[in-house]
Amino acid sequence: MLVSGRNNVKEILKNISLKKEIKRAFCSKNFNELDILTLIEKAKIPLIYKEKGELDKLAKNNHQGIILEVKDFNYTSFEDLIKSDTNKLIILDHLEDPHNLGAIIRTVEASGIDGIILPRNRSVSVNETVMKTSVGALYNVPITEVTNLKQTINKLKQLGFWIIGTDMDGVDYQSIDYPEKVVLVIGSEGFGMSRLVKEACDYVVKIPMHGKINSLNASVAAGIMIYELIRK
Repeated sequence: MLVSGRNNVKEILKNISLKKEIKRAFCSKNFNELDILTLIEKAKIPLIYKEKGELDKLAKNNHQGIILEVKDFNYTSFEDLIKSDTNKLIILDHLEDPHNLGAIIRTVEASGIDGIILPRNRSVSVNETVMKTSVGALYNVPITEVTNLKQTINKLKQLGFWIIGTDMDGVDYQSIDYPEKVVLVIGSEGFGMSRLVKEACDYVVKIPMHGKINSLNASVAAGIMIYELIRK
């Protein structure tokens, strides 16, 4: 997997635990960011200089003259995610936009939520865009992929978790008490929660809309809900 952009590359290079995940670095022949070059040299990462056109072919996004080749992201197993001290989780019900996933990962990391659950099929997965949007937070957040969200929710309920979904048909998100062990479900950008997932929720809540639009960006809604959950 390729990661590009100065800020994202620098964040990865500064994380000691991630250096072993880096295979090599590519940079343009006129790249002059000494702090990044010094980090690459100290970590003894193979550095390959290329013409800008060659870097353009490697990276889909604006690479800013620097690209890291890293090992593919390692997902956490469901068993490791639900260890005894896990209390707060996020389920993303078939989210599609990698920018939303990256932004949610940043909020999860900043807020101290224990991890994220994604469906394995018909859902965004970790890619370069997610890595870049999360600005390094990705590597500090346990993320697991599961085959069936409904079955996963049933397992979480057996472990004492309460499931709180988000939908415009729900009650005001500020009107309920949030349990200590809770899973927050954020639906997809276009369709919200799937029917089976919605039916499996213990509570369904909404963020009241007072303007002319009737919904928020998924990552914005997730941020509001996460901090309300923590506050309560």
